[in-house]
Amino acid sequence: MNSHSPRRGFTLSVVSGAALVVGLVLFYAIVLGPEKTAKAQFLARFEARSHASGKAATAQILAGFEARSYAPGDLAALQINGGTTRRVTLQFFLAGAIGADLPAATGEGWDKPTFGKPVGAPRLLTGPASGPWIAHVQLGADWPSGDYVARLTWNGGSDYAPFILRPKSLGTAPVLVIEPTNTWHAYNVYDGDSWYLDSGVHVIDLTHPFAATSVRGASVPPGLPEQFWRLDVGFLRWYWTSGYRGDFFADDDLENITSVKQLLRYRLIVFAGHEEYVTSHVYKLITQYRDAGGNIAFLSANNFFYKVDVHGDTMTGRTRWRDIGQPEASLIGAQYVGWNEANYTNHPYHLINRQAAPWLFQGTGLRNGATFGNYGIEIDEPNTVSPDDTDVLAEIPHEFGDKAADMTIYSMGRSTVFDAGVFNFAASAHWPRISRMVSNLWGHLSGESPAP
Repeated sequence: MNSHSPRRGFTLSVVSGAALVVGLVLFYAIVLGPEKTAKAQFLARFEARSHASGKAATAQILAGFEARSYAPGDLAALQINGGTTRRVTLQFFLAGAIGADLPAATGEGWDKPTFGKPVGAPRLLTGPASGPWIAHVQLGADWPSGDYVARLTWNGGSDYAPFILRPKSLGTAPVLVIEPTNTWHAYNVYDGDSWYLDSGVHVIDLTHPFAATSVRGASVPPGLPEQFWRLDVGFLRWYWTSGYRGDFFADDDLENITSVKQLLRYRLIVFAGHEEYVTSHVYKLITQYRDAGGNIAFLSANNFFYKVDVHGDTMTGRTRWRDIGQPEASLIGAQYVGWNEANYTNHPYHLINRQAAPWLFQGTGLRNGATFGNYGIEIDEPNTVSPDDTDVLAEIPHEFGDKAADMTIYSMGRSTVFDAGVFNFAASAHWPRISRMVSNLWGHLSGESPAP
């Protein structure tokens, strides 16, 4: 289960995956005993869900792109597996681009789970008589950089395949947005291969399609990474109505940057989601970017937590950065201190230090003592390795017992680094008051003015 070839994710049919589920349930329940019951229970739920509608497990198609990102105009390879149909309708959507304009959206065939705006007409794909197949699809040469999904539909069924469209060239905008594709795959439970199901998993196959089930056994739209669906889409809804523009990268694209000089074409780097898994190269690169005067904004919590190695289409690891002498608070300003043990209650931030960054709260009506938002799940706090002038802007006191959630900011030379301090801040970026804060953050740190 843990020795993958790079393309193994599409060699197993959904039928064999279901058989594997049954075997794993028996293995964990009988051989490994109680310590593995959580995974066994998840796999049992996964198997039951596959048949809950009375359809065979092969009815669900699972599709994914061979790469996490493409350039405009590329010919993308979409691998399609499982299912009983050989004909599917494919349509591309720009995620989040509908924004909040739902009345207008309902008249133009938008995609509801992703708030996606169509970027091309539907097209029919026809596959071979049996087995997995690959469809080569042309991406638009004039499509803007961003998060995209390919939506496949057939006989009442649907599946998604996400990808990032990177810019034609570096520095086409003053801001670079990094999407946490490594983290998306670390949480992906396809084939039972996730670090969050089994500590014995050592290799993550980055070509796997995304399952229709979360690590907790809950249903998610088939093919959408749960964190993308729950967290990133809110940020994208803000972004596409903000008037600001940036270049988007997958983690792979950041990995391919060879020199910090390339990143210095951007005045601001935004980590829009839960950037938990990073390589040594990326950790060093972002630290160099900060030291050279680049601004950074982290819009989630628990970032740069694990060191991993990425080679081609596989990710291995994992080691906590703080355990090898590089605690993440020294870069981010704060670092992960806990989660609420699957009790997903949220609480508002209390603004306690508006004067440390008055520009961030301009136009929000917020003053010290005011509350805003509703956050939690995973949280950050500063500590003794945080840069000397790290300020706590807002806090959620006693969020998890004696642990507080802290929104922080610090300056080092010409660089400013912001950390939202809570897992789900970006998900709220399209809320009116939070939208103004995110706009203030983006505009101040990038120097960019929004287009009308």
